[in-house]
Amino acid sequence: MKRAGVIGLGNMGSGLARNLIKAGFPTTGFDLDAGRMTAFHAMGGIPAETVGDVAKASDAIFVMVMTADQARNVILGDDGIVQRMEPGGTVILTATIGPLDARQIGEAMDGSGIDLIDSPVSGGFPGAQSGTLTLMAAGPDAALDRVNPFMTAVSRTIHRVGQRPGHGQTIKACLQSLMGSVFSATYEAAALAAKAGVSGEVLHRVFSTSGAGCGIVDESLENIIDRRFEGTGSHIDTMHKDLTISLEFAGELGVPLHVASTALQVFRAGRSRFPTGDNQVCTRVVEEIIGAELHR
Repeated sequence: MKRAGVIGLGNMGSGLARNLIKAGFPTTGFDLDAGRMTAFHAMGGIPAETVGDVAKASDAIFVMVMTADQARNVILGDDGIVQRMEPGGTVILTATIGPLDARQIGEAMDGSGIDLIDSPVSGGFPGAQSGTLTLMAAGPDAALDRVNPFMTAVSRTIHRVGQRPGHGQTIKACLQSLMGSVFSATYEAAALAAKAGVSGEVLHRVFSTSGAGCGIVDESLENIIDRRFEGTGSHIDTMHKDLTISLEFAGELGVPLHVASTALQVFRAGRSRFPTGDNQVCTRVVEEIIGAELHR
């Protein structure tokens, strides 16, 4: 039986671990948070004391951390994966980082005997927990074929988007520029309806059956009209980080992203005013200005 590893057991990583265990893979995991480690053990995972211990016990390791620096340290550090994993193993980088960061990590791994699959994900907390994520996977075909059973266990759709590290993160940067813009437009539309005295239920019914209806809009409106602004699994820090990556990448290429730039400011305002909130808390910033709230 092939062995799986997961480093980073938060909202997303815990879902990866849950579905790997469900698929029958012995799964070793590590997180700095003791509570997450306890929950991981309760679901049938094998807790490790260090990143290196995960590497020694795994044939394929999912890295689901927050930042590029964390990913670099986990993979390339003194007790990192490259130092401890047996040659022939594979790192599946599911964290969202900059394309250049992913490329640099891949270059640093050259000659290690360990493959890097650059595969950021889409689907958020619900997708991670239910095993229905979309993966944007870039890497050698042989490596992708070898780890396909692991990736299939955590996803509904796997797109092969390139051969080298950075290709997956490039697609994710494009995707997040769009998603952030749709989120922001939804929050503003909700505030406009609130000020106009429209029922949240009516707005949701119309939006969900119109050309604008989609998962992002529908779920956002449901959270807003039911006043769920925390604990939904989509903390505002993540989208703020992702949009920052998209804008920085666009700057490197000299591409103006007018709408995504505005979306970043919406999320920056929400993060400053409500730092513990989830994405849809941005709506409350506008609601406070206009003195109206959207309820079901």
